[in-house]
Order: sequence, then structure tokens, then C-alpha cells
Amino acid sequence: MVKLVASGLCKLQEAPPVLSKFERFKLTFGPTPIEKLPRLTDYLGGGVELYAKREDCNSGLAFGGNKLRKLEYIVPDAIASGADTLVSIGGVQSNHTRMVAAVAAKIGMKCRLIQESWVPHEDAVYDRVGNILLSRIMGAETQLVDDGFDIGIRESWTRAIEDVKARGGKPYAIPAGASVHKLGGLGYVGFAEEVRRQEAEMGLRFDYIVTCTVTGSTHAGMAVGFAADGRARNVVGIDASCTPAQTKAQVLDIAQKTAELIGGRDIEEDDVILMEEYAYPVYGVPSKETVDAIRLAARLEGMITDPVYEGKSMQGMIDLVQKGYFPKGSKVLYAHLGGGPALNGYSYTFRNG
Repeated sequence: MVKLVASGLCKLQEAPPVLSKFERFKLTFGPTPIEKLPRLTDYLGGGVELYAKREDCNSGLAFGGNKLRKLEYIVPDAIASGADTLVSIGGVQSNHTRMVAAVAAKIGMKCRLIQESWVPHEDAVYDRVGNILLSRIMGAETQLVDDGFDIGIRESWTRAIEDVKARGGKPYAIPAGASVHKLGGLGYVGFAEEVRRQEAEMGLRFDYIVTCTVTGSTHAGMAVGFAADGRARNVVGIDASCTPAQTKAQVLDIAQKTAELIGGRDIEEDDVILMEEYAYPVYGVPSKETVDAIRLAARLEGMITDPVYEGKSMQGMIDLVQKGYFPKGSKVLYAHLGGGPALNGYSYTFRNG
């Protein structure tokens, strides 16, 4: 793996100034585009201007997504550890485990993935399409485990780590969503730095940033990054975990540890804004309103969102606009975090479009 870096095939990339002391392994194309959503804006009355930052278009690695921003800061540590196997965990249709599989392939490591039954969803092909299919194609060893949803540290994952050791391998542990990893919040601190540069180029400033929140480090990194200009509380998390108390506590913990790590502004409990109304009925199962939001974004903007994460954050943003949560004239940036491949596991839901 070290030879791969040295050869220049995948170079360490210069980090944003606030993160310059941390190594960053280039996995993404570069700054992700920000696009205005004019038809969705008009549909919702035009009083709030909606934009999207397209994290779903951030890389050529297995359809990309937000997890790659996090993994760019974790990969150097994995290489330095001398590991030969990345070990991670998620649900059956986990975007995160897909990205870990892609990164392992890119840097020449093995990959062991625990895929737990986090979602009570029984589409006939759910465990054979979408994210898990891609992970298998990329050579990851995937293990289906019949355990329910929990964003905490899982016994099945720790057993897999020990199993890799027992086989003579050298595992590198990456928790669900890369979130409670010591470096897991850095990528979205960099996101905030990137948005500030783009705002300067565009001649505007976003009043709110909307993101989906589950395992927490995406939201936490944003809160830390935007705290630098007083916008931590302008990051509006849309809970998709359906365990909001646990999720909010984890976001706060990650944010505080990340702020300490980078020497940033302190993060307080009130800095974590989490909307709890949209995760129903349970994690990974879309409500009728989520399905409607997915169709609306697709039919007005050609923008594909998924039933687990982005569909719920899109539903939340639409509802907040309609309720007047954002003052008239606000500019709202929707963070599109990826997740489209999971739609394949919900084909029956969308059988008629």
C-alpha cells in the first residue's frame, strides 16, 4: 500500500488550511459542485432559495458519497498501522461499507464487512442488489448478521476484527459510518472550508445547511467547521435514525472531540440542531412522505435521492420550507450525501415510478 502512494497513483492531497496538519489521501475528484434548484425552489413558493452541494458526485470510486470525505483522513492512518484488511460494519444496504470496499480495492487491502439486518425491509432482492452487490463485486468478504439497528459499537464487528487476527491478518477497524473513529469528523470540517471558498466565488452566503444525520460524523464535522464563522447552529440535521436521543448525543460527542483535535471553537449541546420528525416509521423504511419527496426531487430536478437517508432529509427540508422554518429570502444548501445505489433494494416500492 505504501508503494502505491509513493508511485504517485494515489497521492496525498493538500488539505484545507485548518486541517493542514492531518494527512489526507486523495479519493475524491476535488471540490464538489453547488447547483441551484430552481424548479424545486419555485414549486415551494420561491420565498427560500434552494441549492444542493453534490457530494454524490464526488468520486469515481463506486459511485462516491459522503463517506469518502471521512475516509480520506482515515486511510493514511490505516496505511501507517501496517494493516492488510479494512474491517467495517453497516446495514445490508450500507453506503459506508460500499465505500470501505472501494477504498480497500483502491489501496490494495483486503476488506471484511459485517452487514447487519438494520432495516425491517423484505424486498425479494434486498440482500443481492445495490450497495452489497457492489461490495461483493469489489472483492469484499461480506457477512450477513441477523442483528437489528444500533449506531453504537457492535459485537459482530468486534468479533470480525478478532477473526481477521486469528486468520493471521492485520485488521484496521473502521466503525459504522466512520463516525466514532478519532479522525471521522475531519472530512466535514473540510466540507465547511470548501463551502466558504465556493461562497466567495459565487458572491453569496448560505443561511442554512441541511444534512441527513444518523451515525453523526457528517453533521458533527459540519458543526465544527461552520462554528468558525458562527454558523454551527445553522447546520440543520434531519434525523433518519429513529433513535434521535442517541444520535444527538453521538453528534455532540464527535463534534466536541473533533473541535479539540483541530483546535477549533468549543461545541455546546445547543450547537447541535436535530429535527426528529422525519425518520418514521423506522430506520431504513421510507414513509409515504419520504417516497413523495424522492419522486418530487427526481421529477423537478432530475436529482436522485434514496429511501434511507437523502429521501428523508429531502422530505425534512421540503416540510421545513413549507412550515416557514427558514425566513423568507434565506439561501439553503442541501448536502446531497449520496446513497443512490440503495434504491435497487426498494424496487417494489417504486415499481410504478
